[in-house]
Amino acid sequence: MSTEARKPPPQIALKLKRALGGRSGWNGVAVQLAFAAILAWIAYEIVANASANLETQHIAAGFGFLTNNAGFDVSQSLISYSGSDTYLRVFVVGLLNTLLVSVIGIVFATVIGFVVALCRLSPNWLLSRVGGIYVETIRNLPLLFQILFWYLAVLAALPNPRQSISLSVPDIAALIRAMAQLPAWPPNVGIAFISNRGLVIPRPVGEAGLEPFLAVLGLGIVASLALRLYARRALFQRGQMIHIWPYVLTFLVGLPLITIAIFGLPFTFELPQLKGFNFVGGTRVIPEFVALTVALSTYTAAFIAEIVRAGILSVHKGQMEAGSSLGLSRGATLRLIVVPQAMRVIVPPLTNQYLNLTKNSSLAVAIGYPDLVSVWAGTALSQTGQAIEIIATTMGVYLLISLVTSAIMSVYGWRLNRSLGA
Repeated sequence: MSTEARKPPPQIALKLKRALGGRSGWNGVAVQLAFAAILAWIAYEIVANASANLETQHIAAGFGFLTNNAGFDVSQSLISYSGSDTYLRVFVVGLLNTLLVSVIGIVFATVIGFVVALCRLSPNWLLSRVGGIYVETIRNLPLLFQILFWYLAVLAALPNPRQSISLSVPDIAALIRAMAQLPAWPPNVGIAFISNRGLVIPRPVGEAGLEPFLAVLGLGIVASLALRLYARRALFQRGQMIHIWPYVLTFLVGLPLITIAIFGLPFTFELPQLKGFNFVGGTRVIPEFVALTVALSTYTAAFIAEIVRAGILSVHKGQMEAGSSLGLSRGATLRLIVVPQAMRVIVPPLTNQYLNLTKNSSLAVAIGYPDLVSVWAGTALSQTGQAIEIIATTMGVYLLISLVTSAIMSVYGWRLNRSLGA
């Protein structure tokens, strides 16, 4: 048998690479210029076609419509709004409502996800099975179905305002009165009401002592975070465990109470009252917001639970044994040793779930929650006909929110890896 080396066959991939801009020079440049010209021609045709269609329908392109009066009301707004405000203010209202439900949903989903993950890892048979049933049930049901379930089957079945479920002051203060022998509260004074129109709760009203209270509370939070950082460094560098809770309690409770004693109450509460067929006063949380937040939080939490569980299981079991040998409890070992190492695995897929939750909030249009898609890409679009501008701004907003969320989580992951020496 001949051992003479054979000549390699022609490398088609190498020839293609050279044709598309390799070392062959002008051939690659010509192909790239032709490709760019084709893309530019396609973009021009799209713009020209859209301009012709808008002109045919007598629709002026541009954002001049933002200063026109919207002429419709919004059921929930974090800023003052009325039907006489402009479309620009409608955009801001929808954006704030989207951010509100996204941020609250992310917080609740994270907490629920971590709790469910720890339940699934628990040696307790009942907790482990309950966590598994939760994950397998929630994540395998469509999110839209869950939103409709909470809105139509749960919240819509609540009684009307005149038969609403009331939480009165005596109900809350009964135990306090019994233990401290305080005088009885006025009878039948409700502080919160639950009905098919939402949850009505007291509205805080600022008083003269609000600014000093917030200043002292802010300083207390900063001091507590700095003390916690010092305690963690002392634990990891010197092996010294410092109990900081007395100082934290002083910063967060003691100093604000002293401020209240000096400057007075920071705020009082305006209690809701039933007048006619609805409530006046207080703050109303609309049922659409409750249904959307609960559905988004529980649905995303099922995926986060599996991410957290996988991250914890990726840490070698010897780390738990090392924590036990140091005399740490199971909870302290998880909190101080296992979870910080697992976060390197958890953060990237956790970021994806945060992005999914934000984008899934656009399903709010199914139940009428006034988010960006509902009031801006829905009502405002149908009234103005500015489809290109409105859809482009809506896409841009969701893209910007996703990029900012990704950037924040990337910085957190980078700092986490640096602190762990990775």
